[in-house]
Amino acid sequence: MEELLSGKPQSDRMPVLFVGHGNPMNAIETNDWTRGWQDAVRGIETPKAILVISAHWLTPGKTQVTAMDAPQTIHDFGGFPDELFAQQYPAPGSPEMAEATIELVRKAHVEPDLEWGLDHGAWSVLLPMFPDADIPVYQLSIDYAASPETLFELAKDLRPLRDRGVLVIGSGNLVHNLRQMRMSGAPHDWAVEFETKMAEAIESGDPKPLVEVQKLGRIAQLAHPTYDHFLPVLYSLALRDPGEEATLFNRGIDLASVSMLSFRLG
Repeated sequence: MEELLSGKPQSDRMPVLFVGHGNPMNAIETNDWTRGWQDAVRGIETPKAILVISAHWLTPGKTQVTAMDAPQTIHDFGGFPDELFAQQYPAPGSPEMAEATIELVRKAHVEPDLEWGLDHGAWSVLLPMFPDADIPVYQLSIDYAASPETLFELAKDLRPLRDRGVLVIGSGNLVHNLRQMRMSGAPHDWAVEFETKMAEAIESGDPKPLVEVQKLGRIAQLAHPTYDHFLPVLYSLALRDPGEEATLFNRGIDLASVSMLSFRLG
């Protein structure tokens, strides 16, 4: 534990990702989105572990971290082909890194969890990125009762993980309105406008427009009737070094109302 938290890096400093995960079918399809995910991790040193903050693990009033040796693959969706439900991502867990993460986070009490596993916000992007499933993976939940400002500050405590060889991935969507989805036709104007505003803020290095996203009013409400899929972006941005460039990829709106915009820091 002392070695994990010390100033001595265990491997090269890891980048940080935010991934727009979108349709769960991306896990078993080869398309522009999945190729973008693969390109984003091509050439990086093999992580010591991967920490995912997923839009699909919300724990109102508390923060938890998976601490089991072998997390289960959670199929937390419905109405998809049997092939998708048959998918497994048998990556080992990392109780050691979970304990290290608990030690790092000082702005909240983080509890170990032995029941959750890997939800599709995690494994559906990891399967194309790291198909061998041989890198330890663990998840940190989102306190859905906390404000965006509180979550952003909490996530800053995770910064030392980058020097411990941990690849941190926020997994959500910058626009996510399932009620406004359509299978064909152009994206909604408000979806394109909101994605553009968020992309500009990410590239500028100013997190304020994202942390205070609710101040955008109606367009934010259209982009996110609920904010579960937006909040993971705050965790990724909180790990950004001063002046660190964000490389955007997978820019585009899928199904008219789901932004696949993703970015890499470092």
